[in-house]
Amino acid sequence: MNKFLNVLQGVCYILIVIGAINWGLIGFFNFNLVEAVFGIGTTATRIVYDIVGIAAIISVILTIRYTIENREY
Repeated sequence: MNKFLNVLQGVCYILIVIGAINWGLIGFFNFNLVEAVFGIGTTATRIVYDIVGIAAIISVILTIRYTIENREY
C-alpha cells in the first residue's frame, strides 16, 4: 500500500505542476493552454480542471498524513 501512495503522490505532483504552468501562462501571457488544447467551455476542459483540483486535494491530505505520522516528540 505504501508503494501505491508513493505513486499516487507522484501522479498528483505532476498534475499540480501542469496546473501551475497553466496558471503561469494565464497570468503572464493571458494564454490558457487547457482551453487551447480542448476548446473553450468543453466537457474535456472541465474534466482536466477537476482532475487537477482533485490531485491537489489528495496531495494535501497525503502531506498532512505523512507529517502527522513522522512527527518526533
